Amino acid sequence: MELDSNVKNTVINTIRTLSMDAVQKANSGHPGTPMALAPVAFAIYNDFLKFNPKNPEWANRDRFVLSAGHASMLLYSILHLMGYDVSLDEIKNFRQLHSKTPGHPEYGLTPGVEMTTGPLGQGVGTSVGMAIAEKWLKTYFNRPGFEVIDYHIFAVASDGCFMEGISHEAASLAGHLGLNNLIWIYDNNSITIEGNTELAFSENVATRFKSYNWSVQHVNDANDLEALTKSLKNAVDEKKKPSLIIVDSHIAFGAPNKQDTADAHGAPLGEDEIRAAKKNYGWDPEKKFYIPDEVKTYSNQIIQGGQKLEGEWNQKFTEYTKKYPDLAEQFHQIQNSELPDGWHKNLPTFPADIKGLATRQSNGKVLNAVAQSVPWLLGGSADLEPSTKTKIEESGDFQRENYSGRNFHFGIREHAMGAVVNGMALSKLRPYGATFFVFTDYMRPAIRLAALMEQPSLFILTHDSIGLGEDGPTHQPIEQLFSLRAMPYLEVIRPADANELSVLWKYIMEVRDHPIALVLTRQAVPTLDRTKYTSAEGALKGAYVLADSSSTPDVILMGTGSEVHLCLDAYEELKKEGINVRVVSMPSWSLFDRQSSEYRESILPINVKARIAVEAGSKLGWERYTGDKGVILGMDSFGASAPYKVLYKAYGLIVENIVESAKQVVEKVSS
Repeated sequence: MELDSNVKNTVINTIRTLSMDAVQKANSGHPGTPMALAPVAFAIYNDFLKFNPKNPEWANRDRFVLSAGHASMLLYSILHLMGYDVSLDEIKNFRQLHSKTPGHPEYGLTPGVEMTTGPLGQGVGTSVGMAIAEKWLKTYFNRPGFEVIDYHIFAVASDGCFMEGISHEAASLAGHLGLNNLIWIYDNNSITIEGNTELAFSENVATRFKSYNWSVQHVNDANDLEALTKSLKNAVDEKKKPSLIIVDSHIAFGAPNKQDTADAHGAPLGEDEIRAAKKNYGWDPEKKFYIPDEVKTYSNQIIQGGQKLEGEWNQKFTEYTKKYPDLAEQFHQIQNSELPDGWHKNLPTFPADIKGLATRQSNGKVLNAVAQSVPWLLGGSADLEPSTKTKIEESGDFQRENYSGRNFHFGIREHAMGAVVNGMALSKLRPYGATFFVFTDYMRPAIRLAALMEQPSLFILTHDSIGLGEDGPTHQPIEQLFSLRAMPYLEVIRPADANELSVLWKYIMEVRDHPIALVLTRQAVPTLDRTKYTSAEGALKGAYVLADSSSTPDVILMGTGSEVHLCLDAYEELKKEGINVRVVSMPSWSLFDRQSSEYRESILPINVKARIAVEAGSKLGWERYTGDKGVILGMDSFGASAPYKVLYKAYGLIVENIVESAKQVVEKVSS
């Protein structure tokens, strides 16, 4: 929007003063960066960002990500001034319980916040996924004369973001893919909590990004609106590369005693310093949370402009719908998190087979069946596709020459992969990222953010236990199962055989509000004869009775994944000895825990105290199902390098040990 310089400066200083006042009232927060970057945020929103504040979910909006999430008041202030549903009362309620203005931005809580940020580097990493999604959506939906998808992703990064390893991974991938719709603004203020960045950071950022195949520009003063606007325009017009704009800024700009100091980074300025800063801005030092009339007028104009932009797009999309009704229907399904009718019709049923398949192999078959019906299911692996079996056979690779591909090569960048998957999920696609289960340690922060944002990111995690075998303890997950089960809103699923897995995909694809960790074996597991054992449909409740020799069992054997088959073999042996046994397959604890108390009691009757849990991972957590009289057969140590059958025997995960433990626990409970 064209404005005279006085109005521009007034809007910018309103951002600064609102930020200072909110942090001071909360008595905590980060005032320095909002004061420094107010001109940058204004230039982006006023001159380049395409948005409608009355509909923050407009599909063709530009995205703004504050990767430097500690500077949240910068975002809340500009959202308020741009007409989003972030009231002045919410600004005054900064960092308070149940407000829309928490200490760090939270997706789904504050209108206009595109993702949850705070852990440094996550925002820039996730922005790469958003840029990838735009490229894929544009290629899939746009037709001549109908550019229904055409937007950019802007992300503001701090020194800390660029110290974190995820920024290196993500920037490298973005440059390789030539994501010219991606623009990062680097706040080069040279200050961290401990002091000047020279304490720990001396690299040449521009050179680094040029080596990544990025376009790099430098603005020497964050207050130079003309230079900012020119650089941003160059970035928007860039045709081949992502763009980095390095902006030199002064933290706590205008505060006479704290500008360019670490003191202004993460603490309130104090009333006296705020008054002095306001005087420097030409502001009334006694006014708090003050918004001048000309700024209120400006806000109304912004609202009207945003509504007009979306209205014009809606008219274009109406014409698009008439000409391309099938594509328009798919577009609506994506935006509304819906699936095509009959999407699950191709889900395979696997014949009983004692030799069976590794669940990573059966998952590859199921994944491809689903991909036939859901074109926006897409993803890839961290350089492990031949092992994770996650290639969509009917599609090509997503590369700069082919943005229509559905197979992604993330490279050996697990952390960035997790963030990119989240970015695609936030863009309404159904993405997955695959790696060996043990390497979730490299991507855990991104998994946690998926859970915090309640996004249906799918993490396919193979080679799930000591069953990995000869690669040894560095590659054998032990504590990871319990660790991920402890994460709120993350669904951990470990299927016992191919049909349990196929059935569970019905659930996986219907999930809208949380991520899933799908944990799969390297080694083959038998495909169960369902005429002999219970239907795999029971897996949809998280746990079910797989085999039962009596309605009043003496002992219950519980397991997940590959260990369910050990429980079944033990079941056959115990039956021969006259012991009534029930086998319960528990592919998902959290899904089971959400069932009714009546159902849970029917599976694990409270009067049956003799219970044994078997799982090739940490024993922690199983006591919730075994009780204090039960037995847990699992791992108390790391694994070792050997063939997997040797390892299972060495660590006591064998049928004979289950049988003996069952006899002992039955005797103990009976005595």
